[in-house]
Amino acid sequence: MFRPLILLSALGLGLAGCGQSGSSEAAPAATPPRPEPTPAEKAILLAALPAPFNTADLDNGRRAFARCRSCHTITEGGPNMTGPNLWGIFGRTAGSHAGYNYTPALKSAGFDWDADHLDHWLQNPRSFLPGNKMTFPGLEDATDRRDVIAFLKVETGYVPASPAMTAP
Repeated sequence: MFRPLILLSALGLGLAGCGQSGSSEAAPAATPPRPEPTPAEKAILLAALPAPFNTADLDNGRRAFARCRSCHTITEGGPNMTGPNLWGIFGRTAGSHAGYNYTPALKSAGFDWDADHLDHWLQNPRSFLPGNKMTFPGLEDATDRRDVIAFLKVETGYVPASPAMTAP
């Protein structure tokens, strides 16, 4: 007899904690997550990338990136793990993602992430930037690196520069 009463009380407290108590105060609006791009939208993003990334195989990039998922997330607002979240990586200054404890080598690297830097990093992180703590041995295959970079550009909020923006 008391069990339903306890469950209803717990439910009421849970709803009150969620701002559903009937209070006239409005709960702060949360920013909704961006919707996942459709396959057609991903194809458009891929086609807008500069060569050679516009000819990449996104499925291969996703498969190759699977080796990275144990340390990195790629979603907007995703958590840092052993490695930093990679959302918005392109154009970000190396060693600057908020909330991640970088090594002095990365904090003082002095470059912004672009496809060229990421390609060299993915090939061999240890030799590209000695003193970093990444234990990943690298991707030897240039096609895999191209595909991972294209995958990251499509999946992490990269916006290709439009021809109108780059014209003199």
